[in-house]
Amino acid sequence: MADVPKLSITLLGAGQEVGRSCCVLQYRGRTIVCDAGVHPAYSGIASLPFIDELDWSTVDVLLITHFHLDHAAALTYIMEKTNFRDGKGKVYMTHPTKALHKFMMQDFVRMSSSSADTLFTPLEMSMSLASIIPVSAHQVITPCPGVTFTPYHAGHVLGACMYLIDIAGLKILYTGDYSREEDRHLVKAEVPPIHPDVLIVESTYGVQSHEPREDKETRFTNLVHSIIRRGGHVLLPTFALGRAQELLLILDEYWAKHPDLHNVPIYYASSLARKCMAVFQTYIHTMNANVRTRFAKRDNPFVFKHITNVPGTRGWERKIAEGPPCVVLASPGFMQTGPSRELLELWAPDSRNGLIVTGYSIEGTMARDILTEPEEIPTVKGNTIPRKLSVDYISFSAHVDYSQNSEFMELVKPQHIVLVHGEATGMGRLKAAMQDRYKSREEEIKIHTPRNLETLELTFRSERVAKAIGTLAAKPPQPNDIISGLLVSKDYSYTLLDPRDLRDFAGLTTCVVTQRQKVALGVGWDLVRWHLEGMFGQVEEGMDKDGILTMRVMGAVDIKLMQEHELTLEWDSSASNDMIADSTLALITGVDKSPASVKLTTNSHAHTHAPKHAHPHADVEDPVVRIQRLAWFLEEHFDSVELHMPEEKADSEELEEEREPSLLVQIYEAEAVINLRTMTVTSTSALLRKRVEAVLDMAVSTVSSLSEAFTAGVSLHTEDVAHAGDSGKEKASSPPPSLPPIAEHAVEDSKEVEENVDSKEADIKAKSQGAADTTRGDEGDVESPELGGEDNEGNDEDEGDDDEDDAILQVHG
Repeated sequence: MADVPKLSITLLGAGQEVGRSCCVLQYRGRTIVCDAGVHPAYSGIASLPFIDELDWSTVDVLLITHFHLDHAAALTYIMEKTNFRDGKGKVYMTHPTKALHKFMMQDFVRMSSSSADTLFTPLEMSMSLASIIPVSAHQVITPCPGVTFTPYHAGHVLGACMYLIDIAGLKILYTGDYSREEDRHLVKAEVPPIHPDVLIVESTYGVQSHEPREDKETRFTNLVHSIIRRGGHVLLPTFALGRAQELLLILDEYWAKHPDLHNVPIYYASSLARKCMAVFQTYIHTMNANVRTRFAKRDNPFVFKHITNVPGTRGWERKIAEGPPCVVLASPGFMQTGPSRELLELWAPDSRNGLIVTGYSIEGTMARDILTEPEEIPTVKGNTIPRKLSVDYISFSAHVDYSQNSEFMELVKPQHIVLVHGEATGMGRLKAAMQDRYKSREEEIKIHTPRNLETLELTFRSERVAKAIGTLAAKPPQPNDIISGLLVSKDYSYTLLDPRDLRDFAGLTTCVVTQRQKVALGVGWDLVRWHLEGMFGQVEEGMDKDGILTMRVMGAVDIKLMQEHELTLEWDSSASNDMIADSTLALITGVDKSPASVKLTTNSHAHTHAPKHAHPHADVEDPVVRIQRLAWFLEEHFDSVELHMPEEKADSEELEEEREPSLLVQIYEAEAVINLRTMTVTSTSALLRKRVEAVLDMAVSTVSSLSEAFTAGVSLHTEDVAHAGDSGKEKASSPPPSLPPIAEHAVEDSKEVEENVDSKEADIKAKSQGAADTTRGDEGDVESPELGGEDNEGNDEDEGDDDEDDAILQVHG
């Protein structure tokens, strides 16, 4: 079962930009949203993703990768100020992310409440937090039918994860921000064990490469030390959580190794970070082995010996700025507002001071603008001040560089790569570099770089697989076996079941609709059977469980003689059974109009109206006649067909195949042998073998009757009468058309026929030609071979019975 659905990917943010990450996935009627952040360079409504482009009531799942504002700060607005609540959408994030997200949003509301660009109130923020469902790494979650997702560690910050999303069998890996380098407290990003169809990955650093961790730590501590030696202050703008903890670990260790620095204070200017430190200590088990080992030895790495929190009094920034040399880690990292911006404006005019930017800076922020080392910088109030402090950039950003990102893409091996969370220039360079890499290896991986609101549609051709369970799975199928059952579709998965297993495995129940049709009978019972045998082949006759005379047609339709002139057709309704019942009913109602039938008269008489001869199209029990008919059909296609029978005294070493009755087909010098027991064809010529097999299939289906080629139910004689309360007839699979195997006595019968033919003319063509000549009527219609020869002589003996019978025999014959 082939299926060609489309995956739609629409970026409401982070499309060829860094900030306000929001990715919408739509597939098979499901809508998944990954991340909901704000843009740090803007404020108020302008900072939000393009939320008006989506009907949020249709969202099934909203996944947050980590607590950073550019990935999670718009969540409350979406949940409380859109129609998200009108739908059945659920919000998920990891346990550490939810704990830290609470503090981050409280600080975000506090900082924005003083301006006119407030997005939501503290009450709305609290209401949204209550609806968030926390999950653990590697936990498989099924938020709605047909959708599952699994979080994997992403490095970057505490609690950050990437999501492997499965929508109706289509696998999508959304990385969010991730890092493949293990630092002092976090593990590196995992590679999921399953190769996704689509990888949506960050491209923050494009084709840039980070310097080794040991080298940049050494350069960082040396630079801090040099600024302290010249009597200056060191400003490290960082976000309250994430890289700040990494820098604190580095500085605390460096200070411990340098006693001359013990009198130089390190200030951590973030009340938010103090609150969140308890969260870091709670989720030690999610960090790397180094932190876990120290914690197991009762050495808590987050109890810093040389770090001091800034005093909570107003104006502390000026007091520190006018004091002795020190190091201050202040938020926010982009220096748009807050303590980091105030300290920058106080320290910028002094050349002894130094600024070290340690993370990625978004375009349009002070952190990005100051890297160009301008002569002057604007203040928050709109004035300009000279910039004389030194500016350095050492990236401790927990984002992948080119080498880490490209390695991860090659390990994941997706069909499609979608680049997000990167500036257009860097993203374009990364795309070109990766395309060159894949092209050199002759790998066809498609790379996409959609812009915001540009819907990317990806087409996937996949095979839908149905699992056979229950009774159908009790016996392992063999090659070429036909398995039939009910196909149950649930949550985009397919299961093949026996109808009797529906209640146990699917929670469903079945019912059988039994149909009955009464028919007025104007002819004899035997004449009805004679016509049915001509149409369907063998018809079973016996008594049903109530002792009523019954005929069963093709194991599906029962014809019951309820009264002398009344028949009842009874069958279990199904597509095939209804078709058989319709043809049976049409045949019975037309019996009295057939020239071969004699209507019952109202006057009683001694003779019977039962036909004395089998219908010419009824099943033939004589295997010789069956072989003869098969040979006739083959002769019309191949001209030369010979019957070969095994010798009575065959050599014991002779091959088993050579002791089987067979038909030999010859075309020029090529030969093909048809085994009459197994109905298989062998030939040295593959072309001839295929042609003979095709003709043999047509011959078998032509010679066989409907009842031999197809059976819709069970035999009347094998039906268990004990199940009086059951529906009666079980449905069975239809076997492929095949000639019934030759009985053992058929070999002897065939030998007798062969002996009667002259040894020089002992081919089946001569026999079949003679038989055909005796069975063709004046109009060229083929008549039943049973009515030729000796049978005709028997007919003459019955001529004196009745003239009416003569008419019947003439029509039948």
